[in-house]
Amino acid sequence: MEKESFKSNYSMSSIHRVIQVLRAFSVDYPKLSLTEISKRTGISISSLQRIVSTLVYEGFLVKDEKTKIYSLGLELMFLGQLVEKNDALLSKAIPIMEELNQETKENISINIIEHDERRCIYNLPSRHELAALTFVGHTSPLYAGASAKILLAFQSDEFIKSYIDKIKLTKITDITVESKEELIQQLHEIRNQGYAITKGERVKGATSISVPIIAKQQVLLGALSITFPYIRYEEYDIEHLILLLQQAAQRIS
Repeated sequence: MEKESFKSNYSMSSIHRVIQVLRAFSVDYPKLSLTEISKRTGISISSLQRIVSTLVYEGFLVKDEKTKIYSLGLELMFLGQLVEKNDALLSKAIPIMEELNQETKENISINIIEHDERRCIYNLPSRHELAALTFVGHTSPLYAGASAKILLAFQSDEFIKSYIDKIKLTKITDITVESKEELIQQLHEIRNQGYAITKGERVKGATSISVPIIAKQQVLLGALSITFPYIRYEEYDIEHLILLLQQAAQRIS
């Protein structure tokens, strides 16, 4: 698609309009009325009302009911802090992950919790032709897979209880845990031993080993994982792989 054609189509999209509304605010203009937003974006008042109402509902904008003035919401601050946190984490983690990838030749990834899910924020692919794939941005439930269970096991007891109470355990593969009682027991074991190993819980034929990345203040930063086809499991000294991951996680933290 040519640049001008893309620009024309893109400017008509509702997503672009949302971005325009958020970008209408600045250091010089931290608070705006609906009319001022319309002037700064070129979006009609009728269209703005729907967009702004949604942004207020989702926490991206705050509306002063007395003055009818809008300002940016705390949800944006949360996202900004998340970006800053992840950037700081990855800047330290990537060189160490590259060393692990070079030594093991297997898939190395970092995952975090985002909206009660596991999300991969960085991945170095396996150097083998036969590989278990992980994709940056991919999300999955916190009850399936080594990295997900690490992220859940090292949360507070209150978080774990709240999460387990509200979820429905849906099988992803034949091996995915079905019982909440069994999941709780697994989480206790993972927390006590300091690592998780799963085989085919989220992806059939894949093995994953994961350890927590914990800051000095005992804050969980993420999960560092190695993933490979189960067919290569017997080739490895698993205790050595766990040690490599734990040493790498300590260096990252």
